Amino acid sequence: MAEMDYISTRGSAPTLDFRAATLAGLADDGGLYVPARWPRMTTDAIRALAGLDYVETAVRVMAPFVAGVLSEDELRGLCKAAYGRFGHDAVTPLVQLDHRHWLLELFHGPTLAFKDVALQLLGQLFETFLRGGETELTIVGATSGDTGSAAIEAVAGRDHIRIFMLHPEGRVSDVQRRQMTTVLAPNVHNIAIDGSFDDAQAMVKRLFGDAEARGQLTLSAVNSINWARLMAQVVYYFYAAVRLGAPERPVAFSVPTGNFGDVFAGYVAAQMGLPIARLVVATNVNDILHRALTSGDYSAGAVTPTATPSMDIQVSSNFERLLFDLSGRDGAAIAGMMAEFDRSRAMTIPADMRAGAQALFSSARIDADGMTLALRWAQERGGQIIDPHSAVGLAAARALEIDGDVPVVTLATAHPAKFRDAVERATGVRPALPPRLGNLFEREERYSKLPGDYDAVKAHILAEAARG
Repeated sequence: MAEMDYISTRGSAPTLDFRAATLAGLADDGGLYVPARWPRMTTDAIRALAGLDYVETAVRVMAPFVAGVLSEDELRGLCKAAYGRFGHDAVTPLVQLDHRHWLLELFHGPTLAFKDVALQLLGQLFETFLRGGETELTIVGATSGDTGSAAIEAVAGRDHIRIFMLHPEGRVSDVQRRQMTTVLAPNVHNIAIDGSFDDAQAMVKRLFGDAEARGQLTLSAVNSINWARLMAQVVYYFYAAVRLGAPERPVAFSVPTGNFGDVFAGYVAAQMGLPIARLVVATNVNDILHRALTSGDYSAGAVTPTATPSMDIQVSSNFERLLFDLSGRDGAAIAGMMAEFDRSRAMTIPADMRAGAQALFSSARIDADGMTLALRWAQERGGQIIDPHSAVGLAAARALEIDGDVPVVTLATAHPAKFRDAVERATGVRPALPPRLGNLFEREERYSKLPGDYDAVKAHILAEAARG
């Protein structure tokens, strides 16, 4: 299998192999790494996935992306370690709601969110790539709720890694916050900032471009700007689709979307040959992606806090990866578009690029009432208590106009107990935390509160890192 190279969406960063791209996270020209080509799986190869367990499916889907760096046996060992801690033997089981709607449960990992599927593997990759070396990796990330706890769980206590995770104070659920702040490992640093997730994410991106910070720290990313995270998420699209009849039968997926990473993984699966009928981008009222896909209006407004905080995002980092492909992989053009967006907080998606996206993507904006109705429908008609983010995806799935023979899979991205108050308001049921989370509300919390000021956050990170 030929070695896979990685290139930046902005065209001027050096080409890297999988190991270097994983450790770098963000490209040094501000772009995001993508494979130099999309590998293709033949119809026979997709058909051969039927009946395989999750680990073996993962090895076959991801092998082309790690070629030249990891052997299939090495990848298999990392996948076994990553997915052995999940609370369901299927790792990402399918649950049927009615004759055509299904849930793909992605929340059986240690922190009860879909981010575990990727971050448990990313933690294994980091440890493997750093083993025996002198490099001290400093992971800096921003979270709208779930990435932070999953990333911390993946790297807490590991040698040669320290993690700084920023979250918007008061804008994550109590369960989400405590899953981060009660991890007291010495290499874990939680920071609550006064501001939104977009503010936190902008600080992280700025730090990666800061010469002083890069001179003192070896920085890496765990947000979905890191290609290895997206790669791991491609697997469950194949795993679900072959169980519903692929490659002979196309499948549609509805994806609760904030940062565009999870749904972009579905796009990658389609480029690899998986017959995906539609990918539905399901947003809440923070609807920049819905506007971009329907009218070309990619303009960032103020973030409106909602009952789906992981989607309270107005700047979707991974959208740049799609734009890169839609532009014919013109890095200079994307660099110009993103520079204009950074300057004005707005850009217009050209009609030809929008048409390219609409060949595969649909979108829907779901408000609070739509979310509540979907929560109740899942409970009353499907026999399932789901979380608010998954309900946004389900509402969009049920609104989708598509051939009735096509099964529609909604990605269930979080356990309902992570959002107990919102679920209880809609359904009257207060979901219990699984026993494996134990005494979460009795544990000590530890985190720093900082103003929404880049210089203050940077100074804090450099000082803590210097302290070791």
